[in-house]
This record gives sequence, C-alpha cells and structure tokens, in this order.
Amino acid sequence: MSEAFNADRVTRLCDFLHQSPTPWHATRCMAERLEQAGFMRLEETASWQLEPGKRYYVTRNDSSLIAFQLPAKTLTSLRMLGAHTDSPGLRLKPNATQYAAGWLQFGVQVYGGVLLAPWFDRDLGLAGRVHVRHADGRLESVLLNVNRPIAIVPSLAIHLDRDVNAGREINPQTQMSPVVMQSDSAQLSDVLAEWLEEQHGLRAVEVVDFELGFYDVQPPSLVGLRQELVASARLDNLLSCFVGLEALLACDASQGALLVANDHEEVGSASACGAQGPFLGDVLKRLNVQVGGATEESLIQLIQSSLMISCDNAHALHPNFQDKHDERHGPAINGGPVIKVNANQRYATNSVTGALFRDVCREAEVPVQSFVTRADMGCGSTIGPITATEVGVPTIDVGLPQWAMHSVRETAGTRDVDYLTRALTVFLNRAELR
Repeated sequence: MSEAFNADRVTRLCDFLHQSPTPWHATRCMAERLEQAGFMRLEETASWQLEPGKRYYVTRNDSSLIAFQLPAKTLTSLRMLGAHTDSPGLRLKPNATQYAAGWLQFGVQVYGGVLLAPWFDRDLGLAGRVHVRHADGRLESVLLNVNRPIAIVPSLAIHLDRDVNAGREINPQTQMSPVVMQSDSAQLSDVLAEWLEEQHGLRAVEVVDFELGFYDVQPPSLVGLRQELVASARLDNLLSCFVGLEALLACDASQGALLVANDHEEVGSASACGAQGPFLGDVLKRLNVQVGGATEESLIQLIQSSLMISCDNAHALHPNFQDKHDERHGPAINGGPVIKVNANQRYATNSVTGALFRDVCREAEVPVQSFVTRADMGCGSTIGPITATEVGVPTIDVGLPQWAMHSVRETAGTRDVDYLTRALTVFLNRAELR
C-alpha cells in the first residue's frame, strides 16, 4: 500500500487551484491567506515603514506578489522562494466577437506554449479582470469568474477527417475559437454586462478594457486507486505558489524569508511584474534601506548572503513515453522534489546550490531526485536563471514531477506536495546558507 499523503494540505491545494483560474485570482487568494496569518499589506506608491520582526506583502499589477518576514535583528540574508502565477491558455482578443454558421464565438489568442489538443470538447468558463467606467467617470477594476460551462471548442468528427489520428496540425486562428451561443447578433459587451451585474451588482457601466481567458471548469480531483495523483488545470505553476506559501506560513519566523510569485513566466518574464522586470530588485532595495545596512555595498552583501530556490514543475517519467527521458534522470511522481540541471544555464542550479538543497532534503527526511533533459532534446527554462541574472542572487531550480505539462489538465503526485513543503520549510528555518 502506498504511503499516506497529507490530506489536509492536498485539500487546501485543490481549493486554491479551484479558486485561481487566472494570475489575478491566484494573487488575491494568496494575499487573503497572508492577511489571515498576520501579514500586513504594503503599497508600492506609499512610503514604507518596516519594523524588524514583522511580516509584510506587496503586489504589482494585481498578478504578482512578494511576501516577506523580517528577523528581529538587522537583515543580513534572505531565504528566498520563487514561483510564477501564470499558466498557458487561451486569452480573448480585444475585439473578440465573431460569428460562424449561426453561432457566436469569441476569438482567442494563445498565451504561452499551450498543448492545444486537450482543449477540444472541454467545458469552458471565462475569468480575468475587467476595467469599467462609471457614470461619474470613475474607473474601476474588478475580477470576473464565470465558473460554469459557457463555451466549448468542438472537435471535428473522425468521419470528416479520417487521418486525424495520424497527426494533424491545429491552427489556433481558424480552429480554436470557442462556441458560446447560437446567435448571429449577440455581442461580447452584452454578456459582459450581464456577468458584471450578476457578480458585482454593476449597472450602467461601460466596459473600457479587459484581460480574460477561457479555462476548464472541471474541478481538481484525486486520481488513482490510492489517490496517488492530483489532476487539475494550472499545476504549472500554481502548485509551486501553493507550496511556497505553505512553507512561508509554516516556518518559525526567526530568519529573514521571502516568497516571490511573478507573472508572465510562460511568455518570457519580460514585464514590470515578471522575473525579468524590477519588482524583486525594487523590494530588496527598500528592505535594505529600511532594515539592512542602508548602503549600496550592504545591498550587494545582502544579496550575496542570500539564496533563492526557484520552484517550477519538472517533467516526470511518463510510463508510455519512457524514451523521452535520459534513462538515469527520469524523476518519479511521488519520488520527492527534483533538482533541475542544465549545463547551458537554462536552469540556474550549480553544485554549490545543489549541494545545499540536498542537505536541506536530508534534514527534512525527504527524498530528492535529479532531472536533466536528454542531450538530443531542447530544454525549457524558469524564473531561476532570469532572477539570478537580474538580481545576482545564488539560485537553484527545483520542482515537483508532473505529467502533461502545459495541458489544460495536468497531473502530479499527492505525496510530493508534502515532501516539497517540508523541504522548503526547513530551508526557511535554516540558520546558515553556506
């Protein structure tokens, strides 16, 4: 019989995934948990008055978040955790209303490296943020989550494409527009007005702009005869956001600790709130001024005395495609956290940071694995190398093994959730980082 998993933690994970169909919703959920735990919200546009021994958080673009706890003494090092809030998907175009064969459809653009085929024949909801103008001219931003099946991308019957199972290229411009309503006159603005009134009681407002995307409304579930697996949308990378937050809330608060959850990793991280942007650097500068050494030299000392664990999921050994892995580096689901290594710095891991994480896992009594892409295959990347480059902090890339990365529904191990949480908690409690 399989080892038991932490049922309470996995239940919290499933709730978080269900409530977080977009980066904006995920950031709001994380902020709510932080406030419940006593973290105080900061505004980037205000002056900060930080106190040693206190805990704070700040958001940018409402889709990225940094939370940190300060030691009771002068801040000389930080134990940092990094993740990202965004996932690949189908985002609405600005002028999304279109018609075909008597049906209202919404035109979409592909966000990130989407595995397109699994999006067909799914019950799709719609979520994101909408900016409205009130009658008095005031602008307001609200979150929208239409958490019910309002759309579908129907497959073409095999009778009309006999070669489909031999492999067919999918054209996202012509073949991926979800069907929404049987109508040749309805407008996106009409249904948005209905949803805004339904969810926020807003009437007589003008929709000025929006960022909305479709998502599969099937809730997360535990799969397997012993519930060894958790299946859900957006495991990449809300699973890491959740585990990082759990570890931050569970640590003993005696050390300087920080969690950053950036948006836009799936599209390169080049934004004001992405890992290539200045968000983390801005926060570190303000921390150094308030509770560090308050000099440029002390900022460099703070960064070089710190360590970042970048958490982003890894490709688990697939039982039907074992040849896609290096035979010595195929991480097993429920086999523990994975250290991600790439000689060309697609991952930021080096032997120093790798050794420290292995020691952390030993202390946490957690198994640890390694992943290296086959030498004849390309390799993805994470916020790890970008953060290391932009900030200069020593960094390691780790993650939990999963199947079907970038699918509309992904799969990971229920025991791994607790393994990584325990390891990261030990890391945040660690007195020495060298």
